[in-house]
Formats: sequence, C-alpha cells, structure tokens
Amino acid sequence: MRATTGLPAAPSRNVRRCILAVAVTIASVLVTACGGGSQAESNPGVINAIGTENEYANVVSQIGGAYVHVSSILNNPNTDPHTYEASPSVAEEVSAAQLIVQNGLGYDDFMNNIESGSPSSSRKVIVVQHLLGLPGSTPNPHLWYAPTTMPKVAQAIAADLAAFQPAHASYFQMALQKFDASLTPWLTAIAAFKTAYPGIPAATTEPVADYLLQAMGTDNLTPFPFQADIMNGVDPAPEDISLENGFFTDHRVKVFCYNQQVVDALTTSIRLNAARAGVPVVGVYETMPTPGYDYQTWMLAEVQAIQRAVTQGISTEHL
Repeated sequence: MRATTGLPAAPSRNVRRCILAVAVTIASVLVTACGGGSQAESNPGVINAIGTENEYANVVSQIGGAYVHVSSILNNPNTDPHTYEASPSVAEEVSAAQLIVQNGLGYDDFMNNIESGSPSSSRKVIVVQHLLGLPGSTPNPHLWYAPTTMPKVAQAIAADLAAFQPAHASYFQMALQKFDASLTPWLTAIAAFKTAYPGIPAATTEPVADYLLQAMGTDNLTPFPFQADIMNGVDPAPEDISLENGFFTDHRVKVFCYNQQVVDALTTSIRLNAARAGVPVVGVYETMPTPGYDYQTWMLAEVQAIQRAVTQGISTEHL
C-alpha cells in the first residue's frame, strides 16, 4: 500500500513523497473520473456518490447506472492510502456526496476526517469493514479480493440508492441481480482452480491478493509478518528475506504474486530472484487497472493469470 513509480528502480521515500504530492493534485483533477462535479450540480435528480477506491466506485456505477454520478479518489497507482492528504477540491467533492463507499481497516482513514469536517445528516456512508462485521484488528485490509465482499457491498449500495430514489428501487434491484450474475465466471473459475489444484504453493510480497489466494485453495508460504512488513513499509528481518528468496531457488512455489503498486529495491530484487529461478510472476493491484476492466473482469483476469502461471509457467506481470 505504499507509493510507487511503476519503474524498475524505486525512488527514495522523500522523492516518493514529492511524487505523492503531485499525484494528489492530479487526483483532485481526476477525482470525477466517472463524471464531473458540474454534471451533478446541473442535474439534481442524479445521486452524487463516491467510491473512495475505484473498484468500489465501479460497483456503485454498475448498480446506479444513469441515476448516479460517481467519483473515485484512490485511482492512481502512485497514491498511498496511508499518507494521502486530500486537496480542498477533493474535500469539496466529499462534502457534496450523498453516498460514500469506503474500505475501512485503516486503509482510507483520511475519509473520516473529511466527512467529519463536512457533516451531513442525510449522507449515507458504507464502510465495508463494518458491513462485513470485521474488527479493527483485522490484519489484511484488501477486502475487495474476497469473493464474498462485493455481493454484500452491492446489496448495500442498491438499498441506499433506493432510499434516495424510491421510484427507481426496481431499477437498482435489477442492476443488483445483473451484477451478482456477472460474478459467476469469476466464482466458477475460483472453484474450478481449487478443485483441480488444491494446495498449490504460492509466495507473495504482501497480502494484497491473499483473500483470493485463500479462496482458490493455494498454500501461501510467505509468512504474514513478512507480508505485513512490506505492506507497511517496514524493512523485513534478513532471515525472512532469505526465507522468501529460498522459496524460488529451492523451487518450492509454483507462482509468485507481486504487488505492482509497490516497487522498491527490495521487492524488485525478490521479483527478479523469482524470475531467475523460473517461478512465474503474477502482478496484483490495489486499485482497479483501467481502462478495459470493471470489477468482475479484473478479478477474473487475476484468477486466469494465476492459473496460467501454475499450469503453463507463464508470467503476467501487468494486466
């Protein structure tokens, strides 16, 4: 969940902070990626909504259709949720939102401060952590990779949109049913992989796709403390780094899932070690790759990439 340049060599942390400042400015311009603020203001019959992460915004858009104007904030691979500081224009966008979907578990805490600064008794906020009944101590915040998450999020979105526009409740319900049905190829692919390749050993840099890997029945050999260190920008213990690299040199894993939104000297060296050992690398993401994907096709693409890695030894470092 740290910032990255997307280049083979990582910048220093100070440079990355500068990049982040630029990224925040860009994000404030692009925050209305699914429509502009002026559109919402000129059409008061449209519900103004925000999905803090673009995967949640995408699902809001699928459920709400023409009846919502959706913005996303975290849609840039150079944006770190832990150090994100919203610009005044982002704060203004949030203050105008009627519906907000955010992840929780510390992943996007900056939203709480913005919402507190512009309280609204009519605003509905879906915090996915709370929707799923997860305690704050839950160690892995990447909830959208769990196959059970988005159906519940979509259901909550449909209910809240219907509360705003009861006349269109049947539309939102039909969109919800269509969304649920569209998840079938992804869920089928997960089940088929789990049946065909139970317990396939895997390695990761951090727990971005851990929920998906668990659903697929893989055996992630990378210790969670190592994953958590990488996720939180902490230098792992040398013995943990040696253990991780040993998974490749000893040919103990069949696939290595690598966070494409974290590129620094350590993770790059680990990726190169995997490649040199002939272990296929699959890139995973914290925000939905665009263009060309919606939430469900993105998730299906990740499963298919992992399956190609296991069955054909093919790397898919970039979707």
